[in-house]
Amino acid sequence: MKDFFAQQRWLMVETQIRARGIRDPRVLRALETVPRHLFIGPDYQDEAYADHPVPIGDQQTISQPYMVALMTELLELNGSEKVLELGTGSGYQAAILAEVARRVCTIERLESLSHQADALLKSLGYTTIVTRVGDGTCGWAEEAPFNAILVTAGAPSIPLVLLEQLAVGGRLVIPVGDRNAQNLIRVTRLSADVNDVRQEDFGGCRFVSLIGAHGWEVID
Repeated sequence: MKDFFAQQRWLMVETQIRARGIRDPRVLRALETVPRHLFIGPDYQDEAYADHPVPIGDQQTISQPYMVALMTELLELNGSEKVLELGTGSGYQAAILAEVARRVCTIERLESLSHQADALLKSLGYTTIVTRVGDGTCGWAEEAPFNAILVTAGAPSIPLVLLEQLAVGGRLVIPVGDRNAQNLIRVTRLSADVNDVRQEDFGGCRFVSLIGAHGWEVID
């Protein structure tokens, strides 16, 4: 079975990731290494390496493999960075980040998901990931500044507080738009002036809503 999942990861990288233009060898290696199927419940495990998002419970999803790879590559990590992730989910994206960065701080507003992800990540030997339950839209001031910030949910706008916690030269990758569709935006902070940034648009995407003080309100 282990060889089967390893083969599935290799096929995923070759047909979904490399074939679509992802070139960073460290990102490709991370996608081929991390056992994605372990981050998905048994009801959907046979879809772990498919080319689409997969439910993980609590109305949340694990992102499409290509989107995970693209967002990670856009951060342009070299292994020395401290990264903030908003939206731990099942922990898969955090594991990918841990393969290509020095330290990962990840926040999840849903306590059950955060605890499950933390336990799984620890069981897999990830010692450079720290988890937290809370409102990710407020960032993690005690750990700032961050060399990179990755937001795995769709925001109505770019939270200023995240830019304030981003180091000069750092990159923020975030889906921005309405609740149904967003565009994937990379923001690079250029100087000490929090408004001195460069924005780049990498096209359409669709994520669950970013809930919090600087995101969307919860819909009952």
